[in-house]
Amino acid sequence: MIFFYNIFRVVYKTAIGFAANWNPKARKWVDGRKNWQQELTTNWTKKPGDFVVWMHCASLGEFEQGRPIIEVIKSQYPNSKILLTFFSPSGYEIRKNYMGADHVMYLPFDSAGNANDFLDIVNPKLAIFVKYEFWHYYLSELNNRKIETILVSGIFRPSQAFFQWWGGFNRNMLQQFSHLFVQNAASKELLDGIGLGNKTTVAGDTRFDRVITAAEQWKPIEIADAFCGTDFVMVAGSTWAEDENIIADWMKANNKYKLIIAPHEIKTENINRLKELFANAVTFSDLTTNDSPLTTHRALIIDNIGYLSRLYKYGSVCYVGGGFNKSGHHNILEAAVYGNPVITGPNFEKFKESMDLKKIGGSFTVNNAEDLKEIMLQIDISAAGTIAKNYVKENAGATTVILNWLQEKRLLTNA
Repeated sequence: MIFFYNIFRVVYKTAIGFAANWNPKARKWVDGRKNWQQELTTNWTKKPGDFVVWMHCASLGEFEQGRPIIEVIKSQYPNSKILLTFFSPSGYEIRKNYMGADHVMYLPFDSAGNANDFLDIVNPKLAIFVKYEFWHYYLSELNNRKIETILVSGIFRPSQAFFQWWGGFNRNMLQQFSHLFVQNAASKELLDGIGLGNKTTVAGDTRFDRVITAAEQWKPIEIADAFCGTDFVMVAGSTWAEDENIIADWMKANNKYKLIIAPHEIKTENINRLKELFANAVTFSDLTTNDSPLTTHRALIIDNIGYLSRLYKYGSVCYVGGGFNKSGHHNILEAAVYGNPVITGPNFEKFKESMDLKKIGGSFTVNNAEDLKEIMLQIDISAAGTIAKNYVKENAGATTVILNWLQEKRLLTNA
């Protein structure tokens, strides 16, 4: 099976290199990994007594799951030194200046040589992989060096290769972990079935801890305050064209609500499309450079990044986009934590929190504009919002479970 894995690596790297000729994201993926040994050697230093934690995240969503662990370690263990790596530009480019880590970089492409060189330079005592990202050569080398390696916020499904008769190579990667912290009992049952139950713990999802911390640290946004006033507001976050068209149709027939929309794509052409789609719309950047009166606008388009999680607090109800994509919708917990009912598109089955909230009445699904109109007419905003907020609170605590395990194993000290 390693033969096919190596073919996959070659094909993937070649395809990314070819796409880099015209695709900006692929170009960042390639350029960000050039001369990585020199860059890491120059920027990675440690003092006697420091203990090193390496955390790897696929992208931005996984970073938000790993972030609570980083921040607790940093606050409680001042001699910790944390290296944060990303696979995807969509994670690295947004969090490359994250101050909670001592260094942030792209993960060098998986190979025996890269894994060996990387671990020689970093020399971690603990490696943390978030949710998924299983790289054969890195995991094998970590195991060979007897470096404690854990998975946090893992979630597994029966359809995955680990649980198929032909998935021995994939199962072997899971066996390299020292411990696996999973989100739910169903994941543990699957791991029990392949002989990993003795090193699996149901801890929950660290994103609950992250969104609660973010809500506790919330700061107002002056422009949003002025725009919302005392009106009912829908906050739509991480939206794609399918989501935006549905919301626009609903807005045309509705005079009660204002809209704050933070699209997934903030390129100029997309922002201009949204200006045409939504009547009486104004962009956030326009309002930062002039005194355009907010009272005349029904839609505020957020054309920059970094505000969305705070903006959800302004919603009477929130729409979280991405639910018409195969990968599913974006993070609904950022909205639910503020006591907001959440609406998404139909692709939500991959997300436990979405399945849970829809069952108990804190989240709702739309397939088209008529669905949205119907939901907005029938929804009990206060009751649904309370359900959503309580659900987030009741599922907090995964970070504590993981940190307690690390402390018991004395993995957060060099002693």
